[in-house]
Amino acid sequence: MKPRIEIEYCTQCRWLPRACWMAQELLTTFEAELGGVTLVPGSGGTFEVRLENNIIFSRSEKGRFPESKELKQLIRDHIAPGKDLGHSDSGQ
Repeated sequence: MKPRIEIEYCTQCRWLPRACWMAQELLTTFEAELGGVTLVPGSGGTFEVRLENNIIFSRSEKGRFPESKELKQLIRDHIAPGKDLGHSDSGQ
């Protein structure tokens, strides 16, 4: 079974559009490797990305949102270490 990602976002903060955009980016990049991305409504300023129930990125821990490039690299390192991410792997 392919790994699944959850993105928990704060509904009070209206972060659904950001969570949807991140989900789209991940599904586009990892369409063959992922079993799906689930959006999970939350509260209290939460924005967490979990892979198989393990936190990959937490806004509360980092004090910021993840960059798309950064999130793709983190997920790639867990599910497809040899995958070339194209421009997301460049130093720019």
